[in-house]
Amino acid sequence: MKGALIGCGFFAQNQLHAWSGIEGADIVALCDQDGTRLSDTAERFAIARTYRDAAAMLEAEQLDFVDIATTVPSHRPLVEMAAAAGLDVICQKPFAATMADARAMVEAVESAGRVLMVHENFRWQSAVRRAIETVREGAIGAPFFGRISFRSGYDVFSGQPYLAEGERFIIEDLGIHILDIARAFFGDVERLSAATKRVNPQIRGEDVATMLLQHSQGASSVVDCSYATRRQPETFPQTLLEIDGSEGTLRLDAGYRLTVQTKGGESIADVEPPLLPWAEKPWHNIQESVSIIQRHFVDCIAAGREPETSGRDNLKTLALVEAAYRSAATGQTVRPADL
Repeated sequence: MKGALIGCGFFAQNQLHAWSGIEGADIVALCDQDGTRLSDTAERFAIARTYRDAAAMLEAEQLDFVDIATTVPSHRPLVEMAAAAGLDVICQKPFAATMADARAMVEAVESAGRVLMVHENFRWQSAVRRAIETVREGAIGAPFFGRISFRSGYDVFSGQPYLAEGERFIIEDLGIHILDIARAFFGDVERLSAATKRVNPQIRGEDVATMLLQHSQGASSVVDCSYATRRQPETFPQTLLEIDGSEGTLRLDAGYRLTVQTKGGESIADVEPPLLPWAEKPWHNIQESVSIIQRHFVDCIAAGREPETSGRDNLKTLALVEAAYRSAATGQTVRPADL
């Protein structure tokens, strides 16, 4: 499979490292409007063909897929352009600025008969994945409660300064991942309520969010996110889990310690992800997840099956984000299905 990456920014470097290690796929062209960033990235990854215009690239290149790693406003035109060219698409999150844009992108790619996956990578972190599979295998019985927590004081703005500029921040940028993990454990959400707060006076959006989810299958979960939490040792960028089931409890604690307690006893496992040759701590769990999700994309195309984090599936995660902002603004419980 021959692919092109559109957008050579901060996180796209991880995606290119990951592609270089995935058998069955090669990135043969790059596109970015910033000429310096484009040339630096092309040199770093030895990719000869570069473009400043995506339309020109799609016309000139013989491609099988595109990896869209740009910011949200450009996603819809780029996805629709790729669909018109008959390409499979993997697109960064947040997938879309509005539900209407998201639905239009899904329909465009499905109408073209191609695959659309959203780079919703947190559920693909190997430690989180191990916990999801343990619960799905029935180790703790039927889950009825969960807490999915990401709390940190890490300075995410130094590497991504645009995060401080938007009216929306933590739910849209980080909470979307944590909400998606809740869906992976408990399924669709019937009702959601949320409260938000801005602690850091140097940013425009909210940096603390607490959400209560009532799931369609009867479980409830609490999703809490913070970039205003001072803690030592710093747990960034770990997601911490507590899942209660009818037959036991699962916890993913700081330091990648996975504990399962049932009537039969207790098991404890070290599930720290490997440090890939191109990765660095503490980012290594996220960097490894990029390899895992992109490999899933390639495998799904080869097998002709829908990715777990497909565009259509991601509509449900996006609806949770919109429901959370609406609930925080109105003080009311919101039904995501209404969105």
